[in-house]
Amino acid sequence: MGQRDLFGMPQALRVAGVDEAGRGPLAGPVFAAAVILDPARPIVGLADSKALSAGRREELACLIHERSLAWCVASASVEEIDSINILQASMLAMRRACAGLALAPDLAQIDGNKVPAGLACMAEAIVKGDAKIAAISAASILAKTARDADCLLLHRQYPDYGFDRHKGYGTALHMARLQAHGPCPAHRRSFAPIRQFYADAAGAA
Repeated sequence: MGQRDLFGMPQALRVAGVDEAGRGPLAGPVFAAAVILDPARPIVGLADSKALSAGRREELACLIHERSLAWCVASASVEEIDSINILQASMLAMRRACAGLALAPDLAQIDGNKVPAGLACMAEAIVKGDAKIAAISAASILAKTARDADCLLLHRQYPDYGFDRHKGYGTALHMARLQAHGPCPAHRRSFAPIRQFYADAAGAA
């Protein structure tokens, strides 16, 4: 794709890759990132963040910060997730990430099958884009590393729950800690296991 300058010559579009991390967990914000890569400074090894080790993600995140033309990480809070639902909160986080870029993109390529409403540029959804498009892979890595860092902060705030180990997902460990301690303020009340805990507590009262 391209647009033309005053002399009729094709001009490359400035493309931002966009992805989110944290739709499935029972706790914490959902994160999103937008990245405009620099073709003159390629980054070797970009891939879907889920296919990379934590250490490799951190290494690549540093390179993305250093070499990209622009990048931004944004989030939507637990309160926003519970208010507007996780899908809309994910779209909100992606809009915030795009809006926070220091350079305005001409096109946003979004991982998945939905495009956030209200973007200030053209956009297209690409299913499994985080494994196909380098800029989306980069966004996936930044969103994932930001969310993992937030889970470590949650662990310091609420050490009884093991957020440093399960990252908020509904593992056996997490469910056991929920049964032992009940939800904390970081838990998403709109998610079924947390909602059920409050319903059971109200029924027992």
